[in-house]
Amino acid sequence: MTEKIKIHMMGGFYLESEGHMYDNLVSKTRRGVSLLQLLILERGKTVSSRRLIRELWTGSRSENPENALKTMVCRVRAMLNGISEKLGDCIHSEQGGYRWEITDHISVDALEIISIIERLKTDIPARTQAKLTKELQCLYVGDLFQTGDINNGVSQVNLLHREYIEAVLKYVELLKKNEEYNEIYKVCRKALLIDNLDDQLHIELMQAMVNLNRASEAMAEYSKVVKTQRMALDAEISDEMAAYYSRLAEEGKTLKFNLDVIRNELGQQDKGRGPFFCDYRAFKMIYNIQMRNIERLGSTMFLGVIMLASESNVSRESGMAGMQEILRSNLRKGDIVTRFSDNIYAMLLPTVNYSTGSKVMDRIKDLFQTEYPAGNIALHTRISPLGGDR
Repeated sequence: MTEKIKIHMMGGFYLESEGHMYDNLVSKTRRGVSLLQLLILERGKTVSSRRLIRELWTGSRSENPENALKTMVCRVRAMLNGISEKLGDCIHSEQGGYRWEITDHISVDALEIISIIERLKTDIPARTQAKLTKELQCLYVGDLFQTGDINNGVSQVNLLHREYIEAVLKYVELLKKNEEYNEIYKVCRKALLIDNLDDQLHIELMQAMVNLNRASEAMAEYSKVVKTQRMALDAEISDEMAAYYSRLAEEGKTLKFNLDVIRNELGQQDKGRGPFFCDYRAFKMIYNIQMRNIERLGSTMFLGVIMLASESNVSRESGMAGMQEILRSNLRKGDIVTRFSDNIYAMLLPTVNYSTGSKVMDRIKDLFQTEYPAGNIALHTRISPLGGDR
């Protein structure tokens, strides 16, 4: 065996050899893959047969677990040899156990990650810490893969996950000292792809945004975090996140900060096409604001009313739903629509004259009658000017 072999255990399990990817190993022998992972993670140490049986066959019925283990080892060796000649020889039989032989021809992403994390725990120069952390983030594409057959598999996954996040946050502290906020932004964004529920990563990301004069983005990020946590955890935000929001609000007492936040919030409210639909309470507020402008500018606005009449509640409701889609597709973005009652839509149509407004209402009426030609729903429309010359 002279070709390079790459064993991937992060975010999935597969092998690479001479440009070929072998990603169907789990389906061939799920427990065999678990055995292979367990041996690899021990990094060259002999794992006793007793421990392997305890890890892989606990809760399973086997009259002869020792023979079952031997059969499994043979099967995994054969599977590896099918990928590369003599690759199966990396599993060595020892007195009372088995060992994975580490060679220069084989690289394992999980072992590289463990090695990097151990180095990052030592006292190393800042440049080396930056280089290693970037390598770590390239390798850590997902949590350690597990099939569910290893008893302590979850604890292994959680330990490596926690150490990865700690290494990233340690690097962020170094970047903060050098005020490298763009780099903090990139590092945190990448780490959040692995753990989107880590509060500290979100806090560091938002603070970097603030330091980059992207305050509105920081507030938008906070809103997204709150929504995500409520959906994923069915819980309110943590005390740490609440405390940070207080600090964020405190920093936001500058006029520019609040201008950016408000502008961003307003800009996100309605980016759709067509008229603005709202409840009647909002409709009245908009009407009052528009009337003030009309009185000040001497312009005109029209109120349109559409009423559907049907003896069948089902038909009427179906007609109202159909009318809503017609209005959504045929009115302008500046028009305001509300459902006044069970069978009435009211509309504010700014800056149109009576002739144009009447044509709009006639077009809507024709579209509705084309969609509901049976005549079991009667349609009535009216339009009237508001303000100006009546």
